[in-house]
Amino acid sequence: LENFTSAIYEGKIFRSIGNSAIITICAVALIVIAGAFAAYPLARSKTRLNGGIRTFVLGIMMVPPLSILVSLYSVLVSISGINHYWGLILTLVTFELPTAIFLYTNFISSLPNALDEAAAIDGCGPVRTFFCIILPQLKPVTASVVILTGIHCWNDYQFSLYMLQSPKLRTIPLAIASYFSQTTSNLNAAAAAALLAILPPVIAFLFLQKYLICQSLHKQFNLG
Repeated sequence: LENFTSAIYEGKIFRSIGNSAIITICAVALIVIAGAFAAYPLARSKTRLNGGIRTFVLGIMMVPPLSILVSLYSVLVSISGINHYWGLILTLVTFELPTAIFLYTNFISSLPNALDEAAAIDGCGPVRTFFCIILPQLKPVTASVVILTGIHCWNDYQFSLYMLQSPKLRTIPLAIASYFSQTTSNLNAAAAAALLAILPPVIAFLFLQKYLICQSLHKQFNLG
């Protein structure tokens, strides 16, 4: 129990959990909203331009984030984004959004076009069709996007290390890493902090797992 006491009072792990929660929730919300909005026209309109955009999105997914870290840091410095939540949130959204667009596009493509045609006959425009017909069908893939991108944002270390240099803004990976240095290390307290840090993602997965099961069954049905 002394290790947990050290993690809570000396390591300020709850403050780090709060910082990670703010960053993760804001980033995931933006990723889900922007990803769903962008994926709907890409999935429904099979034009050459949209095909090129989908290829461009896949290309962004292959870019190693560390390869542009220096230029990215310079841009954030110029717009005063260092040591601010929004700077890291904007960066995480930029790198996680292609994954969300890719997943949403494939899922919406599996939905029958008859849904859009029936909505158009009833007088619905594209925007109303998306909100009233398509959006309610996206719960399974949204759960997948929330978990995949949320875990990446929660565990982010490389961007947080350079963009959140203030101790008060330290996220969970930085808090755990602070227990290790070139001269000393506190493995027991770090393990206690890590145990506390994994509780929120585990709880979120328990609430969202039924939607993941639904998506798996949906894929099997389409493949069949």
